[in-house]
Amino acid sequence: MRKTRTEEEVRDALREVLDPEYPVSLVDLGLIRGIRVDGAVARIKLTYTCMGCPAMDMIQDDVRERLLQMDGIEEVDIEVVWPTWSKKDITPLGRKQLRQVGVI
Repeated sequence: MRKTRTEEEVRDALREVLDPEYPVSLVDLGLIRGIRVDGAVARIKLTYTCMGCPAMDMIQDDVRERLLQMDGIEEVDIEVVWPTWSKKDITPLGRKQLRQVGVI
């Protein structure tokens, strides 16, 4: 029987996907704007720090690759959304990690 994944399990898995420029997860940078699980489909709302982000495709590939490793996830639907991203979207853990590498 196939395991049904929860949104929290998907979020935890996405904490393993790091931004290509900084050693911080997409979750802790505040780039993951929504997670929904419909059966075996993970639906992710994702934004970027800027519209011209050169790593957009790489980030989406990394998200898709990580989630498809999960038992019970067979498809990943990524919707790019453009609410304004700002430093206030970074979680406390993300801020700590960025301070450790001298970014903020």
